[in-house]
Amino acid sequence: MSEQSARNNAAYFEEMYEKYATDVLRVSYFYLGDRQKAEDVTQDVFVRLITNSPELQEGREKAWLLKVALNRCRDLWRGAWLKRVVLGSPTFELIPAPDDTERKDNEEAMMVAIHKLPETFREVILLHYYQGYGISEIAQMMELPEGTISSRLSRGRKKLESILEGGIEQ
Repeated sequence: MSEQSARNNAAYFEEMYEKYATDVLRVSYFYLGDRQKAEDVTQDVFVRLITNSPELQEGREKAWLLKVALNRCRDLWRGAWLKRVVLGSPTFELIPAPDDTERKDNEEAMMVAIHKLPETFREVILLHYYQGYGISEIAQMMELPEGTISSRLSRGRKKLESILEGGIEQ
């Protein structure tokens, strides 16, 4: 690799990191519920960007990075050492005001319920409602049709409602 090419790659990597590291970290954190593991996933994603150096279409970089992050999170989630219920939301790190306790309890119950969902529903619920991604963005990220994402959101909401009502133990 020439010195100029190496500089271009370093500049590209730095640009990608500046633009998308926060998004990768946020998605990883919401998926795993553990800041340290989310930081590890973020690092893994950008190491993979450097080592594999894929030719990404312009405008698809974020989708590729988030897809790699989701895949890495799935691997960690499936690992035997992470077979537990994880609470995870930046709002849980804040100390609630006394009048905020009920809201916090509801948020915790919601996150426990979300983590009881099957993976296919949990991912789209977290990406859509907690990360604010649109259906088309999630479809691009997961390389699935938009109709599939819409269906998973709808079915995920129904399952979530059943879990919250105590009707289904997942």
